[in-house]
Amino acid sequence: MKTLNEKFFKLMDKVILILLILIAALSIFLYKLQKVEEPIFAKTPQYHFYMVAQNSVDPFWKEVKMGAMDAAKRYNVAIEFNAPKFNNIQEELQYLDISILSKVDGIITHVSNSKEFVDLIEEAYKEGIPVVTIENDAKDSKRQAFIGTNSFQLGEEAGKLMIKATKGKANIAIIVSNDYQLDTVNQNLKINGFLDAIKDYPQMKVVKVYTSKLGTLSAEEITQSIISSKQNIDAIYTTDSVDTIGTAQVIVDFNKVGDIAIVGYGDTADILRYIDKGIIYGTVMSDPYRIGYESVKSMVEIKEKNNVSTFVDIGVNVITKDNVKEYFKRIQSIE
Repeated sequence: MKTLNEKFFKLMDKVILILLILIAALSIFLYKLQKVEEPIFAKTPQYHFYMVAQNSVDPFWKEVKMGAMDAAKRYNVAIEFNAPKFNNIQEELQYLDISILSKVDGIITHVSNSKEFVDLIEEAYKEGIPVVTIENDAKDSKRQAFIGTNSFQLGEEAGKLMIKATKGKANIAIIVSNDYQLDTVNQNLKINGFLDAIKDYPQMKVVKVYTSKLGTLSAEEITQSIISSKQNIDAIYTTDSVDTIGTAQVIVDFNKVGDIAIVGYGDTADILRYIDKGIIYGTVMSDPYRIGYESVKSMVEIKEKNNVSTFVDIGVNVITKDNVKEYFKRIQSIE
């Protein structure tokens, strides 16, 4: 027969086991409760901003979004990101209109070379909503700041690349897009910057400036005409990412790799592959992450100080075979 002490200790063992189970269950419950309740006790965002991008699939705009989101965390603001899947001015305008009707605290938007954008920015101004433009500007509007790159500097850096690509001796063709979405003043500044960079190289001359009108197809047609002409053009500078791809495709198709140097614009996956294979010597572009980050930072300064620089220059990124793998990694990290 078991003694009283044995019965007591056996009972205590059961009690301790039950208590341990209860404590473990309570710990799990409290942990889950804490995770569920965490957003309720999170710090309330100070402002609600609305960002309109040119499209949602281009790695450039994905990186703009990444920069904006990081800045939003840093400055404790909520940011709503919207964009058409592919370039579509009417959709951009619709998003801009929605942002005004929503009476957000601030609007950060890409703009095209269209009076409709200026009109909507004017409407936002009347509603007391500050607007910051990114990548492309609307100088004649009541936007309070522009975050982007000096177009003259973009052209200048492209000119420096062309000097390296051709060792300072080239007959050059320039292909400029007349897409009405783009600011023609900025396009002209790119050309002027390019010309300024090569002006001290007497064996480098621009033979002709072409205007593309239909995107890639037009750039292909222009490049074919350059190859078949008797102007001895051995270098092409393109100021638009679509034209850069179109030109490179024709250079490959006509077996002119190494005969015609290409300096272009952009960092799409196709462009990076062409640079890696030596088909395109290099490209220049704005820094998308900094555009996103600085746009949010500037909007916060507008809200808190009502004072910000009207132009925040985020500099130029130069991509060549030397650093192209870094850009491949950047694209992979945001996909």
